[in-house]
Amino acid sequence: MVAKSLGPAQLLDYEKINLRGVILEEGSPTAHVAIVARALNLPIIGRIRGACDRIADGDLLIVDGDRAQVFVRPGEDVQKSFDDTIRAQAERDRHYVNLVGLPADSRDGHHVALLVNAGLQVDVEQISQSGAGGVGLFRTEIQIMMHQELPSLDHQTEMYACTLEMAAGKPITFRTLDIGGDKTLPYIETEDEENPTMGWRAIRIGLDRPMILRRQLRALIRAAKQTGAELSVMFPMITEVAEFDAAKKLLERELAAEGLPKDGGAIRVKAGAMLEVPALLYQMRALLERVDFLSVGSNDLMQFLFASDRGNPRLAGRYDTLSPAALRVFHDVAGKCALAGRPVTVCGEMAGLPLEAMALIGLGLRNLSMASPGIGPVKEMTRSLDVGSLREYMLPLLDSPERTLRGKLRSYALDHGVAV
Repeated sequence: MVAKSLGPAQLLDYEKINLRGVILEEGSPTAHVAIVARALNLPIIGRIRGACDRIADGDLLIVDGDRAQVFVRPGEDVQKSFDDTIRAQAERDRHYVNLVGLPADSRDGHHVALLVNAGLQVDVEQISQSGAGGVGLFRTEIQIMMHQELPSLDHQTEMYACTLEMAAGKPITFRTLDIGGDKTLPYIETEDEENPTMGWRAIRIGLDRPMILRRQLRALIRAAKQTGAELSVMFPMITEVAEFDAAKKLLERELAAEGLPKDGGAIRVKAGAMLEVPALLYQMRALLERVDFLSVGSNDLMQFLFASDRGNPRLAGRYDTLSPAALRVFHDVAGKCALAGRPVTVCGEMAGLPLEAMALIGLGLRNLSMASPGIGPVKEMTRSLDVGSLREYMLPLLDSPERTLRGKLRSYALDHGVAV
């Protein structure tokens, strides 16, 4: 598919069998449509100016998502080279299959939980196929966006119960609706905003339109009752502790309506927050006293930390997630969560990139959630890593004035035989 721009809901309108790749004139690697495409294992490339004018219907295209290259009407030599690349990738994939049953333990005995991000029931099938430990982030809005009206309580209950059953006892963390920005619902009236990513979205909509959030929470509770599964609910875009308190009160209200105690009783309910807004970094003590777990949405956290729109192609490479400032944030979060005894998971794009995942592990993070294709490469990296040595190397670098530590971390990996 070739288009100027595309939203994540529009991508889901196409049959996967008929969609082999996406080329956009706009967009960036961390835009929501790119995240959904990668979850569907579709190559996607943005910032290809003039693509709609230069590519005609029926043109043969080669879309190399790994290297961000598009070949229009390629010759036989290019096609052969690309076929060779595909065969080599298939061989690497077969290698990763051999790792499915092995633990993601480092050479010095540190266990890392590797989880998948999901938004559709088909994604949950990747748990067993990839050897993941569960779903660290289930984006509930993706299923909801496929409907022209808000699904009924019974319909949502059926969706979530089916998802829990497909997980076969593996844990799933459900994120409540994260809509707004480029993820819109046709039946929720919104106004044009100059900066929608920092506007009326996620938990802000949930608290302002509590009927939508309460219906979803009731459906999740009923699904857990039906399946006997533990229920983990995560509230997105929490900016201050008061927002989490308000959201948790709605959860407790729906538990009471279902005749259950505040902690869920027999179905075991956990409530957590997604750390995406830097203001929450300065409220960690109060927050960690209230949550059962914390998840770090690295995509939004980094764009807000650097005041850099993740959807703006001009800024896509301007700031690095492996800069000392960014890594200091992850180090501090990991330390505070460890002291409070609260599990923390990184579930942004960083978690699925071997070099970035290596850095996160070195900073003390042990739960990483990613698109399923990242499980094999990250597990191979983890099994080749000495965490103690890496941590000793990394900590002094956090005070570095350098723009990025990417080069030094890559050199460390090469020097120590870490598979990145």
